[in-house]
Amino acid sequence: MTRWTPRPDGGRPSGKPCSHTWTADPTPLSEACPSCAARGRVPDGQLLCLTCGHVGCDDSSPGAHATAHFDASGHQVARALGSDRAWAWCYEDEVYLDPLDEPVPPPAPRSPESVWDYPRPPAVREDDRLVRVECAGTVVAETRRAVRVLETSHPPVFYIPPQDVRTELLFPAVSGRTWCEWKGSAQYWDVIVGDDARVGAAWSYPRPEPEYTALAGFYAFYPSRMDRCVVAGEEVTAQEGDFYGGWITSEIRGPFKGAPGTQLW
Repeated sequence: MTRWTPRPDGGRPSGKPCSHTWTADPTPLSEACPSCAARGRVPDGQLLCLTCGHVGCDDSSPGAHATAHFDASGHQVARALGSDRAWAWCYEDEVYLDPLDEPVPPPAPRSPESVWDYPRPPAVREDDRLVRVECAGTVVAETRRAVRVLETSHPPVFYIPPQDVRTELLFPAVSGRTWCEWKGSAQYWDVIVGDDARVGAAWSYPRPEPEYTALAGFYAFYPSRMDRCVVAGEEVTAQEGDFYGGWITSEIRGPFKGAPGTQLW
């Protein structure tokens, strides 16, 4: 999070000074407002007070809340939550949209990763990028606490901790279980949002082998069976095939196992 130097005119019709705050990535809704996350709300368009962390969970002006907190400039400062937002919301008794004059810096490019440099047995690595899974207009999972499983020839698989997953939308799949020689027995899950059922769209390792206890209870999702899977604002491409669930982002280099003729790789 960056605190910007106040602009001379304050960036407001009144000309009053105001500090500006900008952040490149949206706060996961599970962190900003757990009660809204539990009700399936999405973060776009909500307001987060940068003074106290309060989230305005409707479309109305923050109003009375706006009078409760002031930053050093004498104005309350909040920001809109959403992947397409890159400006500050500054308000006194009204809400003002104040786009920044400065260009929004692009995210630092990640170094290329070849799946042929990944190990076997696979490695487990923490990843603090914002990860989001969407299905039938609902955010099913959202976190900055994912772990990636990196295995030779495969795009990474992202596993999301249960506290950042709407587990009430997951139901045990009829397809049951499969066995991984390294991670152990996998449980499959149907994702059901209203009348929309995605069969076997997620899996987990409730009791993984000792070397993979970091995955215990975490959930992985097939991007091909969800509407969108996103990493740091980038929509994921699904690994080919019906069995593997790798997430391909722009820095990942193949060729990848999963396409016809690659099963023996």
